[in-house]
Amino acid sequence: QVQLVESGGGLVQAGGSLRLSCATSTRADTLNTYNMGWFRQAPGKEREFVATITRSGGITDYADSVKGRFTISRGFAENTVNLQMNSLKPEDTAVYYCAAGGSISQVSWAYHYWGQGTQVTVSS
Repeated sequence: QVQLVESGGGLVQAGGSLRLSCATSTRADTLNTYNMGWFRQAPGKEREFVATITRSGGITDYADSVKGRFTISRGFAENTVNLQMNSLKPEDTAVYYCAAGGSISQVSWAYHYWGQGTQVTVSS
């Protein structure tokens, strides 16, 4: 069982930036053996795909709504997966979750392990 912990959420004005990080709670686990994804869920809405990255970090994929604004990356030395979010919009407000899975995918069921989420609020 891999335990994921997200950090970096907060309150930011529209047009601002935040950097989310996902790490494991135990040193024994490594995120480098998993394809990783970020999802988000806004109040009253279903959880939706944001971004994903392969084990090597060589392939990434993004939801159309965040392309050109968000960047997913791996911190191999730190054993983290990061989501740099720029030009934030009020509609980006949601709880953001990182997930670890066996395949690179936009669908949530492809991921086996999930964090508890971190709140991102973008004010207009």
